[in-house]
Amino acid sequence: MTLWVKICGLTSTDAVGAAVDAGADAVGFVFHGASPRHVEPATALALASAVPAGVLRVAVTRHPTQAEVDAIVAGFRPDALQTDAGDFDGLRLPAALGRLPVLRTGTAAPAALPRRCLYESADSGRGATADWHEAGLLARRTELVLAGGLSAENVALAIAAVRPFGVDVSSGVESAPGRKDPRKIREFIAAARAAAPP
Repeated sequence: MTLWVKICGLTSTDAVGAAVDAGADAVGFVFHGASPRHVEPATALALASAVPAGVLRVAVTRHPTQAEVDAIVAGFRPDALQTDAGDFDGLRLPAALGRLPVLRTGTAAPAALPRRCLYESADSGRGATADWHEAGLLARRTELVLAGGLSAENVALAIAAVRPFGVDVSSGVESAPGRKDPRKIREFIAAARAAAPP
């Protein structure tokens, strides 16, 4: 199976185009006011307008309220919602909206894992590396997407250590917080694909 790759925290058409052209499987748009990558639903909708069918458009949140989720769904119409696994318990979501639950380093994983989840460092978007040993154990039990501190320089090591279903990058392909570098996006996807096991 081909390694699944998500480029997260996109804020410009150039970055979205680079991710799509380089073969990303998913693109993420952050809805979290404290993040330098935060966008409004209408902005995300415009940025994602050229994303072709087959590339997942993910709304990325953390501890959102129901009102915030409703606004994202109405204004952006994402394919999936990404937030901490426990957040889903208190949310009402459209049946057709996919879910990408986030598990974090330092937090006990649930006994029953979701079919697919994202494994992240304790604090998103700051380039902190997740616990690869714990991620590797979880990757044997679910389709695990590894995030946290990845870049073109270390993604091959991460894939070898964890053997994940997929990888996710944000700060590792930026020239400054919130500013994606199209060249780094292409380099990351190329390095990830080259390192994927047969």
